[in-house]
Amino acid sequence: MLGTGLATGLKIPADSYSKESKPIILSTWNHGLRANEVAWDIIKKNGKAIDAVEAGVRETEADPKVSSVGLGGAPDRDGKVTLDACIMNELGDAGAVAFLQNILHPISLARKVMEDTPHVMLVGLGAEKFAYEKGFKKTELLTAKAKLAYEEWLKTSKYKPIINIENHDTIGQIALDKHQHFSGACTTSGLSYKMSGRVGDSPIIGAGLFVDPEYGAATATGLGEKVMKTLGSFLIVELMRQGASPQEACEEGIKRIMKQANNKLDFQIGYIAIDKNGHHGAAAVHKGFQYAITQEGVHELRDAKIMAG
Repeated sequence: MLGTGLATGLKIPADSYSKESKPIILSTWNHGLRANEVAWDIIKKNGKAIDAVEAGVRETEADPKVSSVGLGGAPDRDGKVTLDACIMNELGDAGAVAFLQNILHPISLARKVMEDTPHVMLVGLGAEKFAYEKGFKKTELLTAKAKLAYEEWLKTSKYKPIINIENHDTIGQIALDKHQHFSGACTTSGLSYKMSGRVGDSPIIGAGLFVDPEYGAATATGLGEKVMKTLGSFLIVELMRQGASPQEACEEGIKRIMKQANNKLDFQIGYIAIDKNGHHGAAAVHKGFQYAITQEGVHELRDAKIMAG
């Protein structure tokens, strides 16, 4: 098991990985099950992981029943739905958007940033303008249900970030395809009733998501401010590069956050990770974090290992 420092002297040559490892898809939370089904339909037909993860999380972005991603997401304190997303492909290329309004699929716009611009991230009105230039349509994202909840919240306007099974915050999806290629996607409407302009970890490369073409991929969910302070997804992939298993790396990522927080654990963080051998890991600060896993066409919902208590 790893301690609080990085492992040393454990770098594994890329060609030591199994050439026979099978495809695997992981997604955060129970809405990841449907996202995995969509992604698997692409991977099972010999499709690319990048196409699979984009299609998978688009399913969640368009689902108004999910209150923390895309359409139907809870607004900020000003009543505006603002979206963040990022994507990474098998080459380690990346694209992201943040503080985006009026666009249904920020993950697809993030991919456009990655493939059609010299940049990694576009934000706010600049990102929205770029979306219209690329043919995206303006969409009202505040649903009647979300508006009613917001109006009820206004009666007290109390604010405390709570990340739990009722307020999932984010879908992150990572995949290894039949070509032995990794990709990942992460998209969210962020914390309910956040301050206008707040951006969390989800669009930040190395925080909400990281993909190393040779060694693995990781993604995060939970209170983004904590993930950003430790660059959690990068840390997990770096630990795997130095020899840790995905499970060991996820646990160490959570330990690092708990230590940084001086064990004042009034928040939730969850991590999932995969490596080139098709092994995976998942860990969380508190109970309640579930993740969807798909292997050989079987879709399951599992509980992550709890690190507090």
